Amino acid sequence: MSSEGRRAYAAAAFAIAFSVCVAGAAHVTVTASSSNREPSSSNREPRTASRGIVPDNTETRALWVLRSSLTTPQNIASLVASARTHGFNTLFVQVRGRGDAYYLGGLEPRASELLRQPDNFDPLTTVLETGHAAGLRIHAWINVNLVSSAAELPAAREHLIYRHPSWLMVPRDIGQQMAAIDADSPGYVGTLARWTRAHATEVEGLYTTPIVREAADYTESVVRDLVRRYPIDGVHFDYARYPNDRFDYSRGAIREFRNAVRSKLPDATRRLLDAEEPDDLFAYPDALPDQWRSFRLSRMTALMTRLHAAVKRERPAATVSLAVAPDLREARQLKLQDWGAWLDAGLADAVCPMAYTTESGRFAELIAAVREAAGSRLVWAGIGAYRLSPRETVDNIQTARRLGAAGVVLFSYDSLTNSQQPIQDYLSVVGREAFSPAQPATSGSR
Repeated sequence: MSSEGRRAYAAAAFAIAFSVCVAGAAHVTVTASSSNREPSSSNREPRTASRGIVPDNTETRALWVLRSSLTTPQNIASLVASARTHGFNTLFVQVRGRGDAYYLGGLEPRASELLRQPDNFDPLTTVLETGHAAGLRIHAWINVNLVSSAAELPAAREHLIYRHPSWLMVPRDIGQQMAAIDADSPGYVGTLARWTRAHATEVEGLYTTPIVREAADYTESVVRDLVRRYPIDGVHFDYARYPNDRFDYSRGAIREFRNAVRSKLPDATRRLLDAEEPDDLFAYPDALPDQWRSFRLSRMTALMTRLHAAVKRERPAATVSLAVAPDLREARQLKLQDWGAWLDAGLADAVCPMAYTTESGRFAELIAAVREAAGSRLVWAGIGAYRLSPRETVDNIQTARRLGAAGVVLFSYDSLTNSQQPIQDYLSVVGREAFSPAQPATSGSR
Protein backbone atom coordinates (compact mmCIF):
# COMPACT_ATOMS: atom_id res chain seq x y z
CA MET A 1 0.00 0.00 0.00
CA SER A 2 1.33 3.46 -0.87
CA SER A 3 1.96 6.09 1.81
CA GLU A 4 -1.11 7.97 0.51
CA GLY A 5 -3.18 4.83 0.87
CA ARG A 6 -1.94 4.25 4.40
CA ARG A 7 -2.87 7.80 5.38
CA ALA A 8 -6.36 7.41 3.91
CA TYR A 9 -6.82 4.03 5.56
CA ALA A 10 -5.63 5.30 8.92
CA ALA A 11 -7.90 8.33 8.78
CA ALA A 12 -10.93 6.19 7.95
CA ALA A 13 -10.13 3.46 10.43
CA PHE A 14 -9.77 5.51 13.56
CA ALA A 15 -9.58 8.92 15.15
CA ILE A 16 -7.01 9.08 17.87
CA ALA A 17 -6.90 11.53 20.69
CA PHE A 18 -3.14 11.50 20.62
CA SER A 19 -1.14 12.40 23.66
CA VAL A 20 2.58 11.85 23.65
CA CYS A 21 4.35 10.47 26.66
CA VAL A 22 7.38 12.63 27.34
CA ALA A 23 8.35 11.39 30.76
CA GLY A 24 12.10 11.18 31.08
CA ALA A 25 13.88 7.88 30.98
CA ALA A 26 16.28 6.75 33.68
CA HIS A 27 19.23 9.08 33.95
CA VAL A 28 22.26 8.06 31.95
CA THR A 29 25.50 8.37 33.89
CA VAL A 30 28.13 10.16 31.84
CA THR A 31 31.75 10.35 32.91
CA ALA A 32 33.92 13.38 32.28
CA SER A 33 36.45 13.26 29.50
CA SER A 34 39.85 12.35 30.90
CA SER A 35 41.46 14.97 28.66
CA ASN A 36 39.84 17.81 30.61
CA ARG A 37 40.84 19.02 34.02
CA GLU A 38 38.57 20.35 36.73
CA PRO A 39 38.21 24.13 36.93
CA SER A 40 39.40 25.89 40.03
CA SER A 41 37.25 25.50 43.12
CA SER A 42 36.19 29.13 42.80
CA ASN A 43 34.21 28.17 39.70
CA ARG A 44 32.14 25.64 41.57
CA GLU A 45 30.62 28.26 43.83
CA PRO A 46 28.45 30.08 44.47
CA ARG A 47 25.33 28.49 42.97
CA THR A 48 23.73 31.90 42.54
CA ALA A 49 24.59 33.98 39.51
CA SER A 50 26.39 37.31 39.75
CA ARG A 51 23.24 39.34 39.21
CA GLY A 52 24.34 42.45 41.04
CA ILE A 53 26.76 43.60 38.34
CA VAL A 54 24.15 45.13 36.02
CA PRO A 55 20.94 46.49 37.57
CA ASP A 56 17.89 44.44 36.61
CA ASN A 57 16.11 47.45 35.12
CA THR A 58 18.97 48.25 32.76
CA GLU A 59 18.56 47.63 29.06
CA THR A 60 20.44 44.51 27.95
CA ARG A 61 23.11 45.40 25.39
CA ALA A 62 24.65 42.12 24.37
CA LEU A 63 27.06 40.65 21.87
CA TRP A 64 27.02 37.12 20.52
CA VAL A 65 30.65 35.98 20.84
CA LEU A 66 31.75 33.02 18.73
CA ARG A 67 34.12 30.45 20.18
CA SER A 68 36.89 31.65 17.87
CA SER A 69 37.26 34.70 20.13
CA LEU A 70 37.81 32.55 23.22
CA THR A 71 40.97 30.74 22.15
CA THR A 72 43.58 32.83 23.99
CA PRO A 73 43.71 34.98 27.12
CA GLN A 74 44.68 37.91 24.92
CA ASN A 75 41.60 37.51 22.73
CA ILE A 76 39.38 37.42 25.80
CA ALA A 77 41.02 40.52 27.28
CA SER A 78 40.41 42.40 24.01
CA LEU A 79 36.79 41.18 23.92
CA VAL A 80 36.03 42.38 27.44
CA ALA A 81 37.79 45.72 26.97
CA SER A 82 35.97 46.36 23.70
CA ALA A 83 32.56 45.48 25.12
CA ARG A 84 33.01 47.70 28.15
CA THR A 85 34.48 50.62 26.20
CA HIS A 86 31.64 50.65 23.69
CA GLY A 87 28.74 50.43 26.13
CA PHE A 88 27.79 46.76 26.07
CA ASN A 89 26.88 45.09 29.36
CA THR A 90 26.32 41.43 28.45
CA LEU A 91 28.26 38.78 26.54
CA PHE A 92 26.85 35.53 25.16
CA VAL A 93 30.00 33.40 24.90
CA GLN A 94 29.83 30.23 22.84
CA VAL A 95 31.22 27.53 25.12
CA ARG A 96 29.56 24.56 23.43
CA GLY A 97 29.87 25.13 19.72
CA ARG A 98 29.97 21.68 18.13
CA GLY A 99 29.66 19.12 20.90
CA ASP A 100 32.94 20.33 22.41
CA ALA A 101 33.99 22.26 25.51
CA TYR A 102 35.51 25.72 25.83
CA TYR A 103 35.89 25.10 29.55
CA LEU A 104 37.62 22.52 31.74
CA GLY A 105 36.46 19.31 33.34
CA GLY A 106 33.39 18.89 31.17
CA LEU A 107 31.69 15.82 29.75
CA GLU A 108 32.82 16.56 26.21
CA PRO A 109 36.25 16.78 24.57
CA ARG A 110 38.29 19.96 24.82
CA ALA A 111 37.86 22.03 21.66
CA SER A 112 40.56 21.33 19.10
CA GLU A 113 41.14 25.09 18.71
CA LEU A 114 42.51 25.08 22.28
CA LEU A 115 45.10 22.37 21.80
CA ARG A 116 47.97 24.87 21.41
CA GLN A 117 47.10 26.46 24.74
CA PRO A 118 48.33 25.23 28.13
CA ASP A 119 46.24 22.41 29.54
CA ASN A 120 45.10 24.58 32.42
CA PHE A 121 43.76 27.40 30.20
CA ASP A 122 40.02 27.68 30.84
CA PRO A 123 38.29 30.12 28.45
CA LEU A 124 35.07 30.26 30.45
CA THR A 125 36.85 30.94 33.74
CA THR A 126 38.93 33.63 32.06
CA VAL A 127 35.98 35.44 30.50
CA LEU A 128 33.98 35.16 33.74
CA GLU A 129 36.76 36.63 35.86
CA THR A 130 37.69 39.44 33.47
CA GLY A 131 34.10 40.13 32.44
CA HIS A 132 32.75 40.31 35.98
CA ALA A 133 35.65 42.53 37.01
CA ALA A 134 34.64 44.88 34.17
CA GLY A 135 30.99 44.90 35.25
CA LEU A 136 29.66 42.64 32.50
CA ARG A 137 27.17 39.82 32.66
CA ILE A 138 28.38 36.56 31.14
CA HIS A 139 25.93 34.06 29.64
CA ALA A 140 27.03 30.60 28.50
CA TRP A 141 25.91 30.18 24.88
CA ILE A 142 25.14 26.51 24.23
CA ASN A 143 24.26 24.92 20.90
CA VAL A 144 21.73 22.31 21.93
CA ASN A 145 21.32 19.93 18.97
CA LEU A 146 23.96 21.04 16.45
CA VAL A 147 27.04 19.05 17.48
CA SER A 148 29.36 18.81 14.49
CA SER A 149 30.34 20.38 11.23
CA ALA A 150 29.87 18.08 8.26
CA ALA A 151 32.68 19.72 6.29
CA GLU A 152 35.26 18.87 8.95
CA LEU A 153 34.38 16.08 11.35
CA PRO A 154 35.77 16.19 14.91
CA ALA A 155 39.33 14.96 15.41
CA ALA A 156 38.64 13.72 18.95
CA ARG A 157 37.58 10.08 18.80
CA GLU A 158 35.71 10.50 22.08
CA HIS A 159 33.35 12.98 20.42
CA LEU A 160 29.73 11.90 20.72
CA ILE A 161 29.22 11.48 16.95
CA TYR A 162 31.66 8.56 17.14
CA ARG A 163 30.59 7.23 20.53
CA HIS A 164 26.85 7.45 19.86
CA PRO A 165 26.22 7.77 16.11
CA SER A 166 22.69 6.39 16.51
CA TRP A 167 21.80 9.62 18.37
CA LEU A 168 22.29 11.70 15.22
CA MET A 169 19.27 13.01 13.34
CA VAL A 170 18.71 11.55 9.89
CA PRO A 171 16.87 13.29 7.01
CA ARG A 172 13.96 11.53 5.35
CA ASP A 173 15.85 11.66 2.05
CA ILE A 174 18.31 8.97 3.17
CA GLY A 175 16.41 7.42 6.05
CA GLN A 176 15.86 4.08 4.32
CA GLN A 177 19.49 3.99 3.18
CA MET A 178 20.80 4.79 6.67
CA ALA A 179 18.60 2.10 8.22
CA ALA A 180 20.51 -0.51 6.21
CA ILE A 181 23.90 0.63 7.60
CA ASP A 182 25.25 -0.52 10.94
CA ALA A 183 25.31 2.61 13.11
CA ASP A 184 28.64 1.55 14.62
CA SER A 185 30.38 1.32 11.26
CA PRO A 186 32.36 4.30 9.87
CA GLY A 187 30.02 4.32 6.91
CA TYR A 188 27.10 5.51 9.02
CA VAL A 189 28.54 8.87 10.02
CA GLY A 190 30.31 9.13 6.67
CA THR A 191 27.08 8.72 4.68
CA LEU A 192 25.27 11.26 6.84
CA ALA A 193 28.14 13.75 6.59
CA ARG A 194 28.33 13.45 2.80
CA TRP A 195 24.60 14.08 2.44
CA THR A 196 24.84 17.07 4.79
CA ARG A 197 27.76 18.58 2.86
CA ALA A 198 25.72 18.30 -0.32
CA HIS A 199 22.88 20.20 1.37
CA ALA A 200 24.99 22.76 3.21
CA THR A 201 22.68 25.63 2.29
CA GLU A 202 19.83 23.89 4.12
CA VAL A 203 21.48 22.01 6.99
CA GLU A 204 24.27 23.49 9.12
CA GLY A 205 25.86 20.23 10.23
CA LEU A 206 25.14 17.08 12.23
CA TYR A 207 22.46 17.27 14.90
CA THR A 208 21.64 15.06 17.85
CA THR A 209 18.02 14.06 18.26
CA PRO A 210 15.76 15.12 21.13
CA ILE A 211 13.63 12.03 20.46
CA VAL A 212 15.91 9.23 21.65
CA ARG A 213 15.79 9.32 25.42
CA GLU A 214 19.46 8.56 25.99
CA ALA A 215 20.46 11.45 23.74
CA ALA A 216 18.23 13.83 25.70
CA ASP A 217 19.71 12.51 28.96
CA TYR A 218 23.18 13.27 27.65
CA THR A 219 22.38 16.83 26.60
CA GLU A 220 20.80 17.55 29.97
CA SER A 221 23.89 16.16 31.72
CA VAL A 222 26.20 18.47 29.74
CA VAL A 223 24.13 21.52 30.67
CA ARG A 224 23.74 20.58 34.32
CA ASP A 225 27.47 19.95 34.73
CA LEU A 226 28.44 23.32 33.27
CA VAL A 227 25.87 25.33 35.22
CA ARG A 228 26.74 23.61 38.49
CA ARG A 229 30.45 24.43 38.28
CA TYR A 230 30.62 27.93 36.81
CA PRO A 231 29.17 31.19 38.24
CA ILE A 232 27.47 32.22 35.02
CA ASP A 233 24.77 34.88 34.90
CA GLY A 234 22.69 33.05 32.35
CA VAL A 235 22.42 30.24 29.82
CA HIS A 236 21.62 31.00 26.20
CA PHE A 237 20.23 28.07 24.19
CA ASP A 238 20.72 28.05 20.42
CA TYR A 239 19.92 25.43 17.77
CA ALA A 240 17.12 24.13 19.99
CA ARG A 241 15.32 22.76 16.96
CA TYR A 242 15.37 20.31 14.10
CA PRO A 243 17.31 21.22 10.92
CA ASN A 244 13.97 21.24 9.08
CA ASP A 245 10.71 19.31 9.02
CA ARG A 246 12.24 16.39 7.09
CA PHE A 247 14.09 15.29 10.24
CA ASP A 248 14.35 13.02 12.28
CA TYR A 249 13.84 9.78 10.34
CA SER A 250 16.47 7.73 12.13
CA ARG A 251 15.66 4.21 13.25
CA GLY A 252 15.76 5.26 16.89
CA ALA A 253 13.38 8.17 16.41
CA ILE A 254 10.84 6.12 14.48
CA ARG A 255 11.09 3.31 17.03
CA GLU A 256 10.28 5.79 19.82
CA PHE A 257 7.27 7.03 17.83
CA ARG A 258 6.05 3.52 17.14
CA ASN A 259 6.30 2.64 20.82
CA ALA A 260 4.38 5.77 21.79
CA VAL A 261 1.42 5.23 19.45
CA ARG A 262 1.17 1.51 18.81
CA SER A 263 -0.92 0.57 21.84
CA LYS A 264 -3.43 3.33 21.02
CA LEU A 265 -4.18 2.07 17.51
CA PRO A 266 -7.12 -0.13 16.49
CA ASP A 267 -6.06 -3.75 16.11
CA ALA A 268 -6.54 -3.76 12.33
CA THR A 269 -4.40 -0.66 11.83
CA ARG A 270 -1.70 -1.96 14.13
CA ARG A 271 -1.52 -5.28 12.29
CA LEU A 272 -1.34 -3.51 8.94
CA LEU A 273 1.49 -1.20 9.95
CA ASP A 274 3.39 -3.98 11.73
CA ALA A 275 3.23 -6.02 8.53
CA GLU A 276 4.52 -3.16 6.40
CA GLU A 277 7.24 -1.87 8.71
CA PRO A 278 9.89 -4.55 7.93
CA ASP A 279 9.89 -3.36 4.29
CA ASP A 280 9.13 0.31 4.94
CA LEU A 281 10.82 2.16 7.79
CA PHE A 282 8.36 5.02 7.31
CA ALA A 283 5.20 2.92 7.71
CA TYR A 284 4.17 4.44 11.05
CA PRO A 285 5.06 8.12 10.43
CA ASP A 286 3.56 8.08 6.93
CA ALA A 287 0.30 6.55 8.15
CA LEU A 288 0.04 9.03 11.03
CA PRO A 289 1.52 12.30 9.75
CA ASP A 290 -0.25 14.61 12.19
CA GLN A 291 0.71 12.51 15.18
CA TRP A 292 4.27 12.22 13.88
CA ARG A 293 4.59 16.01 13.71
CA SER A 294 3.08 16.44 17.17
CA PHE A 295 5.39 13.78 18.54
CA ARG A 296 8.51 15.49 17.22
CA LEU A 297 7.38 18.87 18.55
CA SER A 298 6.61 17.41 21.94
CA ARG A 299 9.98 15.68 22.28
CA MET A 300 11.79 18.95 21.55
CA THR A 301 9.61 20.67 24.13
CA ALA A 302 10.33 17.89 26.60
CA LEU A 303 14.07 18.43 26.16
CA MET A 304 13.73 22.17 26.71
CA THR A 305 11.67 21.49 29.83
CA ARG A 306 14.50 19.38 31.18
CA LEU A 307 17.20 21.90 30.29
CA HIS A 308 15.34 24.78 31.90
CA ALA A 309 14.79 22.72 35.05
CA ALA A 310 18.47 21.73 35.15
CA VAL A 311 19.60 25.37 34.97
CA LYS A 312 17.16 26.60 37.59
CA ARG A 313 17.89 23.71 39.94
CA GLU A 314 21.64 24.31 39.87
CA ARG A 315 21.63 28.11 39.65
CA PRO A 316 18.16 29.58 40.34
CA ALA A 317 19.12 33.20 39.62
CA ALA A 318 20.57 32.44 36.18
CA THR A 319 18.63 33.82 33.22
CA VAL A 320 17.53 31.29 30.60
CA SER A 321 17.26 32.74 27.08
CA LEU A 322 16.50 31.28 23.67
CA ALA A 323 17.81 32.14 20.21
CA VAL A 324 14.85 31.49 17.92
CA ALA A 325 13.65 31.82 14.35
CA PRO A 326 11.80 35.14 14.51
CA ASP A 327 8.62 34.11 12.69
CA LEU A 328 6.66 32.01 15.19
CA ARG A 329 4.67 30.13 12.56
CA GLU A 330 7.70 29.34 10.40
CA ALA A 331 9.69 28.26 13.46
CA ARG A 332 6.99 25.77 14.42
CA GLN A 333 6.19 24.52 10.94
CA LEU A 334 9.63 24.39 9.32
CA LYS A 335 12.02 23.95 12.26
CA LEU A 336 9.64 22.18 14.69
CA GLN A 337 10.69 24.82 17.22
CA ASP A 338 7.59 25.62 19.26
CA TRP A 339 9.06 28.57 21.13
CA GLY A 340 5.69 30.21 21.68
CA ALA A 341 4.58 27.21 23.70
CA TRP A 342 7.90 27.23 25.55
CA LEU A 343 7.34 30.81 26.65
CA ASP A 344 3.76 30.01 27.67
CA ALA A 345 5.09 27.15 29.79
CA GLY A 346 7.69 29.38 31.46
CA LEU A 347 10.67 27.57 29.96
CA ALA A 348 12.64 30.79 29.32
CA ASP A 349 13.11 34.18 30.90
CA ALA A 350 13.97 35.88 27.62
CA VAL A 351 13.65 35.24 23.91
CA CYS A 352 16.11 36.48 21.26
CA PRO A 353 14.48 36.52 17.81
CA MET A 354 17.23 36.34 15.20
CA ALA A 355 15.77 39.09 12.99
CA TYR A 356 18.73 39.24 10.61
CA THR A 357 16.88 40.98 7.79
CA THR A 358 18.42 43.95 6.02
CA GLU A 359 15.01 45.57 5.59
CA SER A 360 14.10 47.97 8.39
CA GLY A 361 10.36 47.54 7.88
CA ARG A 362 10.58 43.77 8.07
CA PHE A 363 12.74 44.03 11.20
CA ALA A 364 10.05 46.13 12.87
CA GLU A 365 7.34 43.64 11.87
CA LEU A 366 9.27 40.70 13.29
CA ILE A 367 10.11 42.36 16.61
CA ALA A 368 6.56 43.64 17.05
CA ALA A 369 5.16 40.14 16.47
CA VAL A 370 7.61 38.58 18.92
CA ARG A 371 6.79 41.23 21.54
CA GLU A 372 3.12 40.30 21.22
CA ALA A 373 3.81 36.56 21.39
CA ALA A 374 6.19 36.88 24.34
CA GLY A 375 3.69 38.47 26.69
CA SER A 376 5.44 39.17 29.99
CA ARG A 377 8.70 37.53 28.94
CA LEU A 378 11.73 39.63 28.03
CA VAL A 379 12.46 40.22 24.36
CA TRP A 380 16.08 40.86 23.40
CA ALA A 381 16.02 41.75 19.73
CA GLY A 382 18.65 39.87 17.72
CA ILE A 383 20.21 42.14 15.11
CA GLY A 384 22.27 40.81 12.18
CA ALA A 385 24.79 43.62 12.41
CA TYR A 386 27.22 41.71 10.18
CA ARG A 387 24.83 42.47 7.29
CA LEU A 388 24.27 46.13 8.18
CA SER A 389 26.08 49.44 8.32
CA PRO A 390 26.59 50.97 11.78
CA ARG A 391 23.82 53.48 10.99
CA GLU A 392 21.39 50.68 10.09
CA THR A 393 22.28 48.80 13.26
CA VAL A 394 21.65 51.91 15.36
CA ASP A 395 18.31 52.40 13.60
CA ASN A 396 17.31 48.82 14.45
CA ILE A 397 18.31 49.36 18.08
CA GLN A 398 16.07 52.43 18.21
CA THR A 399 13.24 50.49 16.57
CA ALA A 400 13.57 47.68 19.11
CA ARG A 401 13.36 50.21 21.93
CA ARG A 402 10.31 51.86 20.42
CA LEU A 403 8.57 48.48 20.18
CA GLY A 404 9.22 47.66 23.83
CA ALA A 405 12.15 45.25 23.62
CA ALA A 406 14.08 44.96 26.87
CA GLY A 407 17.39 44.82 25.05
CA VAL A 408 19.33 43.96 21.92
CA VAL A 409 21.92 41.37 20.92
CA LEU A 410 24.27 41.99 17.99
CA PHE A 411 25.59 39.20 15.79
CA SER A 412 28.42 39.12 16.17
CA TYR A 413 31.41 40.53 18.02
CA ASP A 414 33.73 38.49 15.82
CA SER A 415 32.36 39.65 12.47
CA LEU A 416 32.36 43.29 13.58
CA THR A 417 35.97 43.32 14.79
CA ASN A 418 37.89 41.01 12.48
CA SER A 419 40.32 42.19 9.82
CA GLN A 420 37.78 41.67 7.02
CA GLN A 421 35.37 44.18 8.57
CA PRO A 422 35.58 47.27 6.32
CA ILE A 423 34.49 49.62 9.13
CA GLN A 424 37.14 49.13 11.79
CA ASP A 425 35.45 51.35 14.37
CA TYR A 426 32.06 49.66 13.93
CA LEU A 427 31.41 49.01 17.64
CA SER A 428 32.67 52.47 18.52
CA VAL A 429 30.13 54.09 16.20
CA VAL A 430 27.28 51.93 17.53
CA GLY A 431 28.27 52.55 21.13
CA ARG A 432 28.54 56.29 20.67
CA GLU A 433 25.25 56.67 18.81
CA ALA A 434 23.08 54.06 20.55
CA PHE A 435 24.40 53.44 24.05
CA SER A 436 25.16 56.85 25.49
CA PRO A 437 23.81 57.69 27.99
CA ALA A 438 22.65 54.45 29.69
CA GLN A 439 19.07 53.44 28.92
CA PRO A 440 16.68 51.79 31.38
CA ALA A 441 14.77 48.75 30.19
CA THR A 442 11.39 49.57 28.67
CA SER A 443 8.70 49.54 31.32
CA GLY A 444 6.16 46.79 31.00
CA SER A 445 8.42 44.51 28.99
CA ARG A 446 8.98 42.04 31.78
